[in-house]
Amino acid sequence: MSAATATATTTTAAVGDLRADGRIPLRAHVRHTSALVRRNLLWIRQDPESMFDAVLFPIVFTLLFVYVFGGSIGQSLGGGQEAYVQYIVPGLMAMMGMNMAQGVGTGFNQDFNTGVMDRFRSLPIGRGSVLFAKISVEMMRMLIATAILLVVGVLVGFDITDWPGLFAAVGLSAVFGSALMWVFLTLGVVMKNAQSVQAMGFLVLMPLQFGSSIFAPPQSMPGWLRNFTEYNPLSSLADAARGLMVGGPVAQDLWMTLAWSVGITAVMAPVAVHKFRTKT
Repeated sequence: MSAATATATTTTAAVGDLRADGRIPLRAHVRHTSALVRRNLLWIRQDPESMFDAVLFPIVFTLLFVYVFGGSIGQSLGGGQEAYVQYIVPGLMAMMGMNMAQGVGTGFNQDFNTGVMDRFRSLPIGRGSVLFAKISVEMMRMLIATAILLVVGVLVGFDITDWPGLFAAVGLSAVFGSALMWVFLTLGVVMKNAQSVQAMGFLVLMPLQFGSSIFAPPQSMPGWLRNFTEYNPLSSLADAARGLMVGGPVAQDLWMTLAWSVGITAVMAPVAVHKFRTKT
């Protein structure tokens, strides 16, 4: 089945799901979301190049940081490259969600500019279904990227000693990544083109990523930057992932990450849906 056929099927089903009062029941919302998820997956199958970032990003960044910075930063951790591998892989897992989230906004904006979203908004389907479907597919891409990251990490020396902790860290990264996707979905709606979304994402991502404990311990940073890293949600996520995967304190960073995830979602999800409804 092609993506166009899937869209036509969604249209037919949506008309039948519409109540007399114009409301759409919850079961219909779920069905619409499932149909749109299938459509988005069909588009990926037709355009496999859209998976390049999910496949190549974890490979390139893992090899780059391990073999360029592993020796010097690893010494500050009391070891060498082996110690840095144990440090950087959980950190890159935290970074993965944020980079995949940026792709959501870019793709969403492109769908608007090509007229796809105008078609969806003309259908009698829940507006949230379009957004949830987009997030669901991007979550699948993020999990694929995370799996590749872990495989490459093991190949360069990462030692998995706690499998339940590993799965918990993946789940925590997915929760935080899904929260960030609402931010970038909003940017995808309000910005004029995909280049603007990428530029805004760069301005947001770079300070958060490098002003955190993802790549290096914050102890050697100047005081003002060290204070910033303490409140940076990416630091909480990276430290929680390390605690879960390789051992160490977990509770405070875990709850901080969950609190950030709930807060971002509670604020940005309604904003994204509202902007999607009212965009002209």
